[in-house]
This record gives sequence, structure tokens and C-alpha cells, in this order.
Amino acid sequence: MKSEARQARHTYLRPTSLALVFSGGVLGVLARELLMFVVPDTGDLPVAVFVANLVGALLLGMLLEALAADTESRRAASLRVLFGTGVLGGFTTYSAVAQAVALLLVSGSGWLALGYGLATVLFGAVATWCGVVFGARIARARSGVTEHG
Repeated sequence: MKSEARQARHTYLRPTSLALVFSGGVLGVLARELLMFVVPDTGDLPVAVFVANLVGALLLGMLLEALAADTESRRAASLRVLFGTGVLGGFTTYSAVAQAVALLLVSGSGWLALGYGLATVLFGAVATWCGVVFGARIARARSGVTEHG
């Protein structure tokens, strides 16, 4: 059992896996930066960062649920590191949330900082849950299983 866990841990340290994370991360950061050009901030609130984190949480929930049944294959592991760790890890940015909260606190907007931080975490959790639900429905539909049997 210990050797399986050690082997799984080393799988993610392989040069191929690191290249997938790097490549996916570059694409994810690029997508977030494009989103930041399209979605303007309102006052002191980084709206694009909020949107990126919610969309990323939703997609990560869907991805992980879609790959949940396949924990053994290299393909699933590659998809996890490319899209989960790489693309969505680069697309989402909780460090920017922390920075925004800190800047709001320093500027004297404590309630706004608290609201923005809590909204990001709470709505992110809900988005992840929705992603898992959607991912499960998609997986059932693909396998031909209905909700009632």
C-alpha cells in the first residue's frame, strides 16, 4: 500500500507531468488575463478575479467528477495535471483575492474586504459543488444511466 502511494506521488513529479502543468498553467494565466481585459473592475473590487475563481471552481468540480471513476489510468492522471493543476490552477487566483482583501483593509473598507473574501470562498464552494453535480449528470448521461435507475 505504501509503495502504491509513493508511486502515485512520484507520477506527478515526472518531467512529462511537470511539462503538462507548466503548459496548462501558461494557458490558464493567459485565459485569466484575457478575462481581465474583457471584464472591468468596479471600484476597488476585482470583478474579473471573482469571475475567474467561480468559473474555475465550477470547471474543477466538473473535471474531478468526470475523472473520479478513473483513478488508475495515466490518461486520467495526465488530464488532472494538465487541466486541474495546470489550466485551472493558472486561471484561478486566490492570491489576487488575498491582495484585494488586504488593499481594501488598508484603505479602510473592512466590511467590503470581509464581504469580498467571504463571497469568493462561499460562492466558490457552491460553484465547485455545482460542478460536481453537473459532472455526475454528464457522466451518467454518457454511460446511459438514468437518475431513477
